Amino acid sequence: MNWKLAARAAKMNPSVLREILKVTERPGIISLAGGLPSPKTFPIQAFADACAEVLHNDGAAALQYAASEGYAPLRQAVADMLPWNVDPSQVLITTGSQQGLDLVAKVLIDPGSKVLVETPTYLGALQAFGPMEPNPVSVASDEDGVIVEDLVAKAKDARFVYLLPNFQNPTGRTMTEERRAAVSAAAAAANLPIVEDNPYGELWFDEAPPLPLAARNPEGVIYLGSFSKVLAPGLRLGFLVAPKSIYPKLLQAKQAVDLHTPIFTQRMVSSVMKDGFLDRHVPTIRALYKGQRDAMIAALTREMKGLDVQFNAPKGGMFLWARLPEGVDTVTLLPKAVERNVAFVPGAPFYAGEGDPRTLRLSFVTASVEQIDIAIAALAQTLREELVLLGDKQLAAAQI
Repeated sequence: MNWKLAARAAKMNPSVLREILKVTERPGIISLAGGLPSPKTFPIQAFADACAEVLHNDGAAALQYAASEGYAPLRQAVADMLPWNVDPSQVLITTGSQQGLDLVAKVLIDPGSKVLVETPTYLGALQAFGPMEPNPVSVASDEDGVIVEDLVAKAKDARFVYLLPNFQNPTGRTMTEERRAAVSAAAAAANLPIVEDNPYGELWFDEAPPLPLAARNPEGVIYLGSFSKVLAPGLRLGFLVAPKSIYPKLLQAKQAVDLHTPIFTQRMVSSVMKDGFLDRHVPTIRALYKGQRDAMIAALTREMKGLDVQFNAPKGGMFLWARLPEGVDTVTLLPKAVERNVAFVPGAPFYAGEGDPRTLRLSFVTASVEQIDIAIAALAQTLREELVLLGDKQLAAAQI
């Protein structure tokens, strides 16, 4: 049969990240690659209790079709936990925050639409936007987030700017209070909507991050959140908060996709969240991840000494960003590291424009402290061997 594909199907390419990570699927690999929360943080007993409670109290409703907007008590709980005045009618429960990105793309992007993103940015967002055929434009960024002057220079005719202010994926950086104030003011002055993605905001280590951008200009921001990092990713449960002017179209886009997010899952999460469970549970995640972050920084400081490797110290989240010496390509380095039983994520795919081949992302939350020490030592040895190889190639080129 000669199936004729829609033009947009050509934009539905495999995730570069997931294709790269196929090489890590062998026994014995210590993966510092995937953005997977630690299974140690999953509140299994709390969900077992909630499952029994939901089925006992209202099992028929929990297994029936439900409202597309989401379970009303859960929408209220989301509104209550956000640090600005949110009407529950502005909350849309989504099947993971990734679905929120898909809905935003369908509602706001036409073929050729300019969409502004950080440098680098979340690969999953680029993938979600891609089928709508935008023109993604990178905004210059530093350790504090997007640079306001470049944002203003590129704002004209942009549909929106996509930002992750807290413990960004992939870099782990956090936008400062001063930068948030400036970005919010500049976007409002330019009539530039913001899509604010905040899956990691509760995973701070020593102090909470500044107020979200949405709290500063609620009418100019679509805010995305997730339960994946504070409860469990297998729930596939997220949410968005949208201005009332755009909410109906996002809702209609969701209705066309899945009618509603599984109501049984929503009811379970609502049950688990009651009585302040997250206030007790999330600090245990922060403590675990902080210890693993510290272990990775210590290992990098020790093992990479003299190798001209730059890396940051994120204040929360799940990721650390590193840049290797000039001439190293981390896509080429990855299979060599895998041979030493360690995996990471090359950084280049996270760029909307030309990527920096020397960069890589390391996740510190899934591996144990002992595994982190072993993995970073193996990565350092892989890098040493690569630098020797590059030096030999340069010497050979000079002799030709």
